[in-house]
Amino acid sequence: MQAPDNLLGVFCDIDDTLTVGGRLVPAVLDWMTAAQSSGMAVIPITGRPGGWVDHIARAWPVDGVVGENGGLWFWFDGQKLQRRFFQSADERRINRGKLDSLAASILERVPGSALASDQPYRDLDLAIDFCEDVPALDSKAVDAIVACFEEAGATAKISSIHVNGWYGHFDKLEGVQRFHQDRYGSPIDFQRWAFFGDSANDEPMFKAFPYSIGVANVRHFLDRMSHHPRFITDSEGGHGFCEGMGHLLAKAGPDHRG
Repeated sequence: MQAPDNLLGVFCDIDDTLTVGGRLVPAVLDWMTAAQSSGMAVIPITGRPGGWVDHIARAWPVDGVVGENGGLWFWFDGQKLQRRFFQSADERRINRGKLDSLAASILERVPGSALASDQPYRDLDLAIDFCEDVPALDSKAVDAIVACFEEAGATAKISSIHVNGWYGHFDKLEGVQRFHQDRYGSPIDFQRWAFFGDSANDEPMFKAFPYSIGVANVRHFLDRMSHHPRFITDSEGGHGFCEGMGHLLAKAGPDHRG
């Protein structure tokens, strides 16, 4: 893996990119701290809910977090938490009613599926669990969940644990672009950022970032994507993230952000 020497920072998925078996790999936080110490920004981008994003933005060694697959982005400015949403409060309220109705239909049509345990903390989307806290469903069941969303006119994306669905035209890539504009006051230069991911909902990011890295378990989802990561680590999950960060920081000097 040949790392560029002028990176501004790293975007990274969370589940199965920073974790293994649902648990955060402890060394991940060490590598995040080391990256910040070298002058690189670290921004997780995840399908996880606004409630998680609030905590992570405050408590982790990160420069902000994009959540709900691009629907919201928060950062701690040193004094208070800054919160931004893709949709207005009224839009979120209307869409929540539609998603709640859709949830009942999906659970009836796809036996064994369930609402994600973190659903109560979500602002814009609906997460249907297919393997996190329920016995793993097969690919036909996952496809059936996607079909339910799409038949209702919603966007659907598959992560390593959930199918997330929402109303509105946004994804992780859109969220990253809006985050960068709000946080740093300028459009993002994709050439100067790296991205780590692991599953199909990361595909827009793999396509946009020339320096895109999949942790080893991304191989389980390659057949669901047209655009693959440029590099794949030898290790899975958070261990793969640490492996990749070792390559990045080997070339990062102090104050290299310029």
